[in-house]
Amino acid sequence: MAETSPRLECLLLPSIADVSVLSLDVSHEAIRIDLCGTAAGAACPDCGSESTRVRSSYLRFPADVPSGGRLVVLRLRVRRFFCPESSCARRTFAEQLPGLARRHSRWTERLRSTLAAVGLALAGRAGARMARAFGVPISRSAVLRLLEALPEPDVPTPRVVGVDEYATRKGRVYGTVLVDVESRRPVDLLPDREASSLAAWLAKRPGIEIVCRDRAPFFAEGATAGAPQATQVADRWHLWHNLGEAAERAVARHRQCLRVLVPDPEEKADSPWRSERFANRVRARHATVHALLEAGHSRRSIGRQLQMTHRTVKSLADAAKPEDLFRGQWQHNRTSVLDEYKPYLDERWDEGCTNAWKL
Repeated sequence: MAETSPRLECLLLPSIADVSVLSLDVSHEAIRIDLCGTAAGAACPDCGSESTRVRSSYLRFPADVPSGGRLVVLRLRVRRFFCPESSCARRTFAEQLPGLARRHSRWTERLRSTLAAVGLALAGRAGARMARAFGVPISRSAVLRLLEALPEPDVPTPRVVGVDEYATRKGRVYGTVLVDVESRRPVDLLPDREASSLAAWLAKRPGIEIVCRDRAPFFAEGATAGAPQATQVADRWHLWHNLGEAAERAVARHRQCLRVLVPDPEEKADSPWRSERFANRVRARHATVHALLEAGHSRRSIGRQLQMTHRTVKSLADAAKPEDLFRGQWQHNRTSVLDEYKPYLDERWDEGCTNAWKL
């Protein structure tokens, strides 16, 4: 045990008043500091009456921020006072040392803020691993409880707010996410995507100048009701999406004109497929597989070299000529139940109806 000095107190507890360092013990594993309060009395937490009558004392051992790779443990002597107010239900109370440790806490305020900062950066599981790395055993649940106890930060009202939906259960449950477009940071989450919820949120923030949203009618109604002074614009993705849809509709309406300008190439008579590209690909793969077979390669080796499955290599190897493989949806002679309706479907397609369900 080593005696301390006021200079050491300022070094160990620079921002805590009415606390005295009695002794300091340094070992290879830990640093133990004996502390006690120096105030003449304390106030009752219930009635607020000041008391100087000490009933008893007890020891607390809150952990502090590690130093030099060693654990730092405080041996804090806490006094218990009599309440001077006879009508107070609390007969005795323990003194509290603001800034050092909270009531019933196992950590000092310094260690608590350090663990909370680790949790904010790494969340629960990774934060607990990092805390154990610098010598503070803690569970991931305790890290998450520290984060839940933090006060809500004051977020300034964004000038440009982005509004979109998010799914908590895709296809069933949706909410509204609000983003500061200029800083690209989420601002808030609403539990639903109702116009009234968005309007109430916007009405509390009159400084919003621009609302960037998609084409959902409930977002339009909410933005109009909650922020009538703001300008409503479409976000960049929806602008490109709308432009693409408009271009697709324009091309569909003038499909006949395009066919006149660029006539379809004539199909070769000897190809049983509509697209010569697929026929040529099958011929090339068939020739390659048979050339490797003649060179003495096994089918497994051919599959590895050409990155084909065993089934594909087998079908190419078993076919005597490529034309034996020309079957399926690309054949000219393939019939369909829609054949008699194709003139009507082509006419509707040329008119701009490109939705398969509507057709």
